[in-house]
Amino acid sequence: MNRGGQAQVLRFRAPDGARLCYCLDPCGERSPGRCPALVLLHGLASNHTRFAEFMARTRLRGHWTLLAPDLRGHGCSLYRGRVGHDVWCRDLAALLDHAGVGRPVLLGHSLGAQLALVFARRHPEAVRGLILVDPVFPEALAGPLAAARRLRWLLAGAIALVRLANALGLRRRRLPQRDLWALDEATRARLAAEPGRRIADLYMSPWADLRYIPLAVYLQELREVTRPLPAPETITVPVRVLLSAGAATSETAAVKEIVARFPDVHVTGIDADHWMLTERPVETRAAIERYCEELAGGGGNG
Repeated sequence: MNRGGQAQVLRFRAPDGARLCYCLDPCGERSPGRCPALVLLHGLASNHTRFAEFMARTRLRGHWTLLAPDLRGHGCSLYRGRVGHDVWCRDLAALLDHAGVGRPVLLGHSLGAQLALVFARRHPEAVRGLILVDPVFPEALAGPLAAARRLRWLLAGAIALVRLANALGLRRRRLPQRDLWALDEATRARLAAEPGRRIADLYMSPWADLRYIPLAVYLQELREVTRPLPAPETITVPVRVLLSAGAATSETAAVKEIVARFPDVHVTGIDADHWMLTERPVETRAAIERYCEELAGGGGNG
């Protein structure tokens, strides 16, 4: 984030030596551990700037520590090795320790929502609660992601070939950084000028995504998004869900049935497709703020 904001993009070394990036906006002059924290986890082929607009404009600023990592393989956490929920969970645990953040609220969008669920299942004592922004579940996938689920066995072979090519030196040395705040603003203008245009037509292009992310990482996360997730009944922390009215990525009715199985859940519908932070930024931001304040106050019982 920037555009006049105070957040900084910082680096740290994961336990295996990988250099990873994260965006940090601390709570005023206080240390990160002295106030509640919100960790923002981006989705497939994305990066921390998915939340740049939110971080700059939320009323949580100055009262909450806001932390948005570039997951390994994304943004300036450039990496071409093995990635997936196991690796990202280890990275997230190391980042929370490095940044001095204890028991945050985890907010995840799409694939990031999957990571939040996996982390909360493995480390329930380390999480205050979850906010899932249009989560995706393997059994409810639709469109291209459903096709990826059917072709998981092909993806495994493609991943092995691409990683071998990378090991032999066949790879792009540099990748441009993607500013998703700027992309969102341009997308809103285009959707306003072309009322019949669907946002999915603009945001589900693998060719556009692959300009900014290694092919090996992209293929691995296509496979990762189709992997089984923890059963909702096993999640012991409060879960708050922002659910789109109809998403190009999932069967909405099936997602509703799945999220209803969390023991402590509250669902808010947003009239948007899968990218509600782009389409309905003010409404989505207000719902996130309300949920954060509820979770920090100990509210539950969805």
